[in-house]
Amino acid sequence: MDVNNPNPAFGSDLEPFHGIPTFMRLPASRDFENVDIAIVGIPFDSGATNRSGTRFGPRKIREASLQLWGYNQVLKVAPTEALKIIDYGDVSVISVDIRATMDRITADIKSILDQDVTVVALGGDHSISLPLLRAHASKFGEVAVVHFDSHPDTWDWEYENQPYSHGTPYRRALEEELIDTDAYLQIGIRGPTSWPKDLDTAREMGAQILTINQVFEMGIPPVIETMRNIVGDRPVYVSLDIDSVDPAFAPGTGTPEVGGLSSYDILQLVRGLQGLNIVGFDLVEVSPPYDHGDITSILATNLAFEFISLLALQKTISQE
Repeated sequence: MDVNNPNPAFGSDLEPFHGIPTFMRLPASRDFENVDIAIVGIPFDSGATNRSGTRFGPRKIREASLQLWGYNQVLKVAPTEALKIIDYGDVSVISVDIRATMDRITADIKSILDQDVTVVALGGDHSISLPLLRAHASKFGEVAVVHFDSHPDTWDWEYENQPYSHGTPYRRALEEELIDTDAYLQIGIRGPTSWPKDLDTAREMGAQILTINQVFEMGIPPVIETMRNIVGDRPVYVSLDIDSVDPAFAPGTGTPEVGGLSSYDILQLVRGLQGLNIVGFDLVEVSPPYDHGDITSILATNLAFEFISLLALQKTISQE
């Protein structure tokens, strides 16, 4: 199948309310021949400790993507023309078993990366980042990480000897030496915590943190410069928790924190990743049951579009 040709079965030549909602009407396929990017849904939310519902995130983000017309006016690129992209569908998660689900995520993503295909993962709660990082580290070694979030996700919670949840993925990833601690940046951290030294603990483990206060005091351009200086030319994995955005702009999430980034702020920050050696991306914690008017899903799908636009530019530059 030519992934750049419209397929009438998906309604690609019709209005957004027609057809089958794959991401941007792209072909649903697991044939990786000549493919650059695979959109992968991971509908798992059993790692959530507050409001559930992110299992419905990938489907709703795909529905919202039908309004993406294809050309990025800011970055001046049409990613589906520059790249061959497929919608892989979803990892077959097991909602009652986080360990088995993580094993499946790592296995599926590793099999895609082994085909030299870049993965854009749609969650799901933030626990999925750990198995995603396991897969990426198996190919690239320790990766730099840019992590947009309101929470550090480096807590050491255990529930009846269960060390995995959406509050622990980066602690476990650091313990497993999946992250290059010389190039791990958290952006947008804010809100009340359980203990006074929560952020100090994250820093001691290797995270460099820009709290939301620092982001607003610095301004977006200096934050982007900081990202570039810290990451350099290392392979970088990007993780975007939608709760990095203020709930006024993204209410549909499990653990909202007030006083966050605007939708424009996060678009600017993602565009600021241009030129980095991006090897993977996840967008997590979109919970449609709390998504008034679908505004969170609309933002999420636009952020995914910005990211694949960056990958299109990255390929264009590499071919020059």
